[in-house]
Amino acid sequence: MIIKIIVDNNEISYLKKGTDKTKILFLHGWGCSKEIFQKQIDSLSKKATVYSLDFPGFGQSSEPTKIFNVDDYVNIVIKFIEKEKIKKISIVGHSFGGRVIIKLANVKQKNFKIDKLVLIDAAGIKKQRKQTLKQKLHKIIFSIIKKISPAILNKIKTKVGSSDYRDATPMMRDILVKTINEDLKELIPKIKEETLIIWGEKDDSVPFSDALYMKEVIKGSGIVSLPNSGHFPFLDNPELINKVLESFLINERK
Repeated sequence: MIIKIIVDNNEISYLKKGTDKTKILFLHGWGCSKEIFQKQIDSLSKKATVYSLDFPGFGQSSEPTKIFNVDDYVNIVIKFIEKEKIKKISIVGHSFGGRVIIKLANVKQKNFKIDKLVLIDAAGIKKQRKQTLKQKLHKIIFSIIKKISPAILNKIKTKVGSSDYRDATPMMRDILVKTINEDLKELIPKIKEETLIIWGEKDDSVPFSDALYMKEVIKGSGIVSLPNSGHFPFLDNPELINKVLESFLINERK
């Protein structure tokens, strides 16, 4: 069932399926929507109540009227859970959704308890790259063009940017730049909840080395790696991922 509610003046669209006391929330990645987890929702909702929401600016949710940072998305998730009057919930996040989870797990004061976390090819660790001379020159040229004509600069960035950047609206482009420039590496070791890390070893968007780092620093965490999967292991091998999620989020409760 698709439902729409207002959270902090944002219209939020979400899916809800199942009637069990066990609560699970799915958070999608950048450029995706709540329906991307449909196979996981259909599977887990047989034994749990499953939620999957569209972040503001994605799917059927309204676009933010200001440039959101990661904290703004975290606040939306917190207030969504509180509006649903949920007291205990497990959260699964893919890519950008994982980025939100990392910050959410570091929020100390919440009116609900996070039971378990699942990070699927989660973003959050900023790539540290030394700027080449060519990149430095581009930066100088871009700054000059920006002073002359911001509109021209935006057209250039649209042509040379990533597919996520090119496909986004002007507001969502600003949000993308702001969120991906925030490095959450120091927050990851502070995650205290029982955490499962799921990763496609052939991920060319978020490297498998990030998964190994998370496994190393999140105390008591487990990892499931898929050698033949890329950035979307839950689409590449849904049956396996569904079994893994059910075992971790539901069966272990019995």
